[in-house]
Amino acid sequence: MAVPIRTAVAALCAGLVAALCTTVPAQAERRHERTWSLSATAHAPRARISLDDTTGTLSLSVSRDGRPVLEPSPVGIVTEQADLSQGLRFLHRKDRLIAQSYRVMSGKRLAREVRMNETRLSFATAAGARLDLVVRASADGVAYRYVLPATYGDVLGETSAFHLPADAGAWLSTYRVDNEGQFAQYTAATAPTRSYGHQALFETPGGYTLLAESDLTGAYSGARLAHTQGTGAYRIQLADDRVPTDGPLTTPWRAMVTGDLATVTRSTFTDDLAPASEVADPSWIRPGTVLWTWLAGGRPAGQSLAAQQAYVDYAAERGWPYEAVDAGWYFKADEWDTTDPDWQTNSWLPELVAYARAKGVGIIVWIHQRDLDTAEERARWLPTLERWGVKGVKIDFMNSEARSMLQWYDAILPETAAHHLLVDFHGSTIPKGIQRTWPHVMTLEGVGGEEKRTNTAAHLTTLPFTRNVVGSMDFTPGGFHRVGLRPNSDAAEVGLTVAYESGLQMFAGTPESYDVRPLARGFLDQVPAAWDDTRLLAGDPGREAVLARRSGDRWFLGGVYAGAARTAEVPLSLGPGRWLVETIEDGTDGTDGTDGLVRDRRVLAGGDVLAVDVVADGGFAAIACPWRPGVTTCYR
Repeated sequence: MAVPIRTAVAALCAGLVAALCTTVPAQAERRHERTWSLSATAHAPRARISLDDTTGTLSLSVSRDGRPVLEPSPVGIVTEQADLSQGLRFLHRKDRLIAQSYRVMSGKRLAREVRMNETRLSFATAAGARLDLVVRASADGVAYRYVLPATYGDVLGETSAFHLPADAGAWLSTYRVDNEGQFAQYTAATAPTRSYGHQALFETPGGYTLLAESDLTGAYSGARLAHTQGTGAYRIQLADDRVPTDGPLTTPWRAMVTGDLATVTRSTFTDDLAPASEVADPSWIRPGTVLWTWLAGGRPAGQSLAAQQAYVDYAAERGWPYEAVDAGWYFKADEWDTTDPDWQTNSWLPELVAYARAKGVGIIVWIHQRDLDTAEERARWLPTLERWGVKGVKIDFMNSEARSMLQWYDAILPETAAHHLLVDFHGSTIPKGIQRTWPHVMTLEGVGGEEKRTNTAAHLTTLPFTRNVVGSMDFTPGGFHRVGLRPNSDAAEVGLTVAYESGLQMFAGTPESYDVRPLARGFLDQVPAAWDDTRLLAGDPGREAVLARRSGDRWFLGGVYAGAARTAEVPLSLGPGRWLVETIEDGTDGTDGTDGLVRDRRVLAGGDVLAVDVVADGGFAAIACPWRPGVTTCYR
């Protein structure tokens, strides 16, 4: 039977409408599958992940408020059996919100709140090899990692890179295995061809960005940044030529801490990305200030019980909770018969520990990594140190971020925690979330610190925005006796004890150098090593850094400067109300008996400008407390 024309036209129209209704969304879905976006809030950093349909390659870019932070940068990983950097096709996406609260024992603030959006994008090659790209975005950063759900042989490398605008400001340190390179300023493209440390800071139209890692363990390999002059590209270069795998693999986070300078400085993003604490009962973990004796007396002091007892006496007099015994206390250990159960009686350290305990001072001891290299060595040393009553260990000379050394970290971290030993790593990696997972790690070196004789004032004013952003930093400030060997003034040296955060803040000076600077010594008596909050009051990497850190109702300020003398104007952004502010500044002639330091008191309102006269390459320190009638000092 013939179909009426009107009916046929109606059916055709209905078919076209149906086709349009299905075709357009399908095209939109295909476009959606090629580009994905992720952000925590409207004004937070926004990650954009793109899949090239032709090559099957992935790239990631970051913007903030519509301005570029990171240009499209390659993402991918290559193994023996699978090239997961190209030929990828999209499978599916899964999103979730991460909301956490946790506490740490030291750092920029003890109480932390985490809120991050996460997307997991799954891809596969034509041969069926799987790659999951996990991306997280928070108010202060973007991070990504690779998850390989199956074994594809050893990892041969990553194609991961960070492409910055060529003219982006760059503060970089040449890579060293001990992470003690000095920071210098370039642009992203003009930096010389070489490898740089991972804690690289860039300034782009979208703000400041610090590159970092988190959750690095012995399952993988540490990374540095490889750069070729003339480009803005910084490529991930692993410490190992290949990374053995024997099952599914999750790589460390490649993190970008992003925001204005105050946001970057205050950020705990790398800790927020890390696994939760492995220490069930952290009540024995106590940060504190330390009298460090190496720069004060060197190896001879380390070999002398009498000298160490004198240092303990001084720490007790000052109320400093710890004294650190550096190299030399077991200098003749190779002569001991360690097969003898009583071999430890050859050391005078137990006597020192008992002497210090009676005076309320805890002992921290230096020990070479080679003496803790094996399970057998650790089984001899760690229980012995705990039995003696030693409070912590300063372990030195790891000097590697290869997988084998990272596995050593994985072994010693739970062992030191089990024996209630605080840890200070020297000649080490830098913090990569380690202090959240293992809160007894009080500090790490990984910095060109007070021991260096080639530091510059510019380097000192860059550290709060680079190395110290990612975790505690054992710079060992307070080396007042090193006149001519350090680039800064006495008041700046006092300021470093606050500007630099460390769970064990080791003072590097001699008792004599403190005693001839009673104003500096009095300030050091007040300085805590754990903070309730941290704020950047003024900053310009390489030129000035003024940080305020709160303990209870008191704010401690540390300011360091590079360049000519000036009157520094610091916004007192501590909160409403009136504040008594007591500063330690460089004087002019030293005739007041304080070796040139002067103390000033003034009452200011929150938001006022604190004006401080700063000498060339100088600085200041201050304590601010709520003012009310009758309050005449913030010192306690």
